[in-house]
Amino acid sequence: MLHCPRSFARTIAFSGLFLATVVTPALAADPTGDWKVADGVATIRVAQCSGNMWGAVSWEKTPGGTDKNNPDPAKQTRPTLGMPILIEMKRKPGVDAWEGQVYNAKDGQFYSSTIKPVGTDQLEIQGCVLGFLCGGETWTRVGPPIPLSVAGNPPKPGAPKSAATPPAPKTTGSVAPATKPGQKQAANANASADIGDICLLPEIAHPTPTR
Repeated sequence: MLHCPRSFARTIAFSGLFLATVVTPALAADPTGDWKVADGVATIRVAQCSGNMWGAVSWEKTPGGTDKNNPDPAKQTRPTLGMPILIEMKRKPGVDAWEGQVYNAKDGQFYSSTIKPVGTDQLEIQGCVLGFLCGGETWTRVGPPIPLSVAGNPPKPGAPKSAATPPAPKTTGSVAPATKPGQKQAANANASADIGDICLLPEIAHPTPTR
C-alpha cells in the first residue's frame, strides 16, 4: 500500500490555499455594473466598450437634469441621464485599475482619473478634486457585473464566426429593483431608469476627442 507523506499532504493543502488567495481577487476585480456615488445623487453604469471602460449616468435622484455647466452651448441642454462620466478608461498594466478621464458636470471640465475595484462591492475613484465624483471617493455597487456588450465589442477582423451561436441579447440592460406581487413600482425621483446598453449611446459608440 502506498502512503502519502504528511509533508507532501501539507504541500498540497498550502498550494490550494495559495491558489485560492490568488484567484479570488482576480475574479472579484470587475468594475462593470451599476454604482451609486458617495452622496447618493446618481448611479453610474460602467461597461466595457471597444476594449475600454466607460461609465454613464443610469439613474439620478432628481430627474430632468441637464448639462447646463458645459462650456459648449450646444451641450448645455443635453440630459444628464445617459451622459458619459467615465471616458475611455484603459487598464493599467499589472494592476486591477483603469485610468482615463472623468467628466465633472458641476464645472463642465474633464479631469484625469483612476478607478479601482475594492472587493466586489466598492469602486474607488481618484484623481479629480471638484464635485461629487472627485476627491478620492468610494462608490457602492447596486447592480451586478455586466457581461461584454456584443454591440460595443465587435469581433476582431479575421475572427472565426460560429453559425451555431444565436444573436446575443443586450447584456448591459439595467437590473430593475425587485417588487412584491401586486406592487407597482413608484414613478418618482427614486424610480429606476433603464438606459440599456451604454455601449450603444452615441457619445460612447462614436466618441469625440476630449479636451
